[in-house]
Amino acid sequence: MTVIAVFNQKGGVGKTTVTANLAAAMAQNGTAPLVIDLDPQAHLSHYWGFGAAPGPTIHDFFRGVSALSDLVRPLPNGIDFIPSELALSKVDAQLTRHRDHLWRLQLGLTAEMLADHAPVLIDCGPMLGVLGFSALLAADVVLVPVSPETLALHGARMTARTLAGLERLVPRKPRRYLLNRYQRGSIGSEHALRQLRHDYPGEVLGATIRPAELYEAAVIRHADVFSLDPDSDAAQDMALLLDELIETGLLAL
Repeated sequence: MTVIAVFNQKGGVGKTTVTANLAAAMAQNGTAPLVIDLDPQAHLSHYWGFGAAPGPTIHDFFRGVSALSDLVRPLPNGIDFIPSELALSKVDAQLTRHRDHLWRLQLGLTAEMLADHAPVLIDCGPMLGVLGFSALLAADVVLVPVSPETLALHGARMTARTLAGLERLVPRKPRRYLLNRYQRGSIGSEHALRQLRHDYPGEVLGATIRPAELYEAAVIRHADVFSLDPDSDAAQDMALLLDELIETGLLAL
């Protein structure tokens, strides 16, 4: 199967929304993905209704007191989820970028065979520390959501430099840039799409994600766009994203 890190060194580009609803598209397709919230801000955990006291979280794995499989919570929509919490922010302060720490997540996924039977999605924070490197080293594919804004394009460039530097440790990992909040005909959206295609030829997805109020409704209801309206533009966009990842051989279900 496939481990996908959803990563961009710019916040606010829609990483959590893409992770939640791409995972829901997989579940709609009959596969129960494992989703890991690796962001100390825990936005994805709050998205799915885990509040200030979420119980055991991914932080317990990095503390060395729990196996990954013991942290998995099944969600009503068919997704297996490992939540996060603010205490996860201590990991970057407490752990150095030593090889043993950076490879811990990849080794845990492998040892527990969690990626053998279902795809894994990792929702990453924008900071590049132990957690960010852990996700990137564990990933088979890096998905980079980019919103049509100048600073988001700059974040994509920072991410590209980070991924290039990672090649000192591991072979080049496939990466795909996804234009989020794309409005056809909008000056900003069309400029962003042209710029991405210029900067990353062959690595920009044909699928785009249009803005939709349904995403906010999904957050409010701790749900996903498929459970709210499977015939919506939002659900269609996420389904097309999943189809492209499968058809291009980047994801196996």
